[in-house]
Amino acid sequence: MKRLCVFCGAGIGVKDEYRAQAKKLGESLFESGIGLVYGGGGLGLMGVVAKTVHDLGGEVIGVIPKALFDREAGYEALKDLRIVNSMHERKALMAELSDGFIAMPGGFGTLEEFFEVLTWAQLGFHQKPVGILNVQNFYSPLLAAMDHGVNEGFIKSDHRKLVLESADPKALIQLIQDFKPIDFDHAKWIGSLTKVT
Repeated sequence: MKRLCVFCGAGIGVKDEYRAQAKKLGESLFESGIGLVYGGGGLGLMGVVAKTVHDLGGEVIGVIPKALFDREAGYEALKDLRIVNSMHERKALMAELSDGFIAMPGGFGTLEEFFEVLTWAQLGFHQKPVGILNVQNFYSPLLAAMDHGVNEGFIKSDHRKLVLESADPKALIQLIQDFKPIDFDHAKWIGSLTKVT
C-alpha cells in the first residue's frame, strides 16, 4: 500500500480532539510508510494532516481545482500540488493515485467524496478499502443510518461491510492494510433488484 486518500474538512471543528486526531493520523501514515493524497488545501483538518506528513518528510500529493487554488486555499508549500480544472477531475485523480480511502470529520464535501468512493466499491468499480475515522463519535449517527438502511432493505449487509471504522488512526490504518476485497456477484445483485413495470 503506497498511498491513502484522506477526505476531511477545511474547517477545524469545535473540539480540540478533531485537530489532535488529524495530527495523529498524519503521524500514523508516516510511521506506516504510507503517502498521503488529499484535497490540496492548507486549511482546517486537511491542512493539519498534510502539514504533519509534510513536516515529517513523508509523501504528500495535493489535488485542488484551480478555482479553489485561486482563492488562496491551496497548500503551496507542497512539492506535489496538482491543480486541476474541476471537482470531478479532482476526485477522479485522487482515486487514481490512492490505494484506499479514509474519511475524517468534515462537511458536505467530505461526505460527498466518501460516499462516491463507497458507491464505486459497491458497484465493483474498484476493490480498494474505504474507512471512517470516527473521532469523538462524529460519524456514529451516520453509521447508525447505514445500519437502518440495511434493516429497511436498501443496503445489502455485504455492502455495509465495505465500511471499515475505528476511532483510532493506527487501528484504522491496520484494518485498511488487512482488508481483503469482498467477492460480490454484482450481476446477481442487480438481478435481485425489483424492476418497476
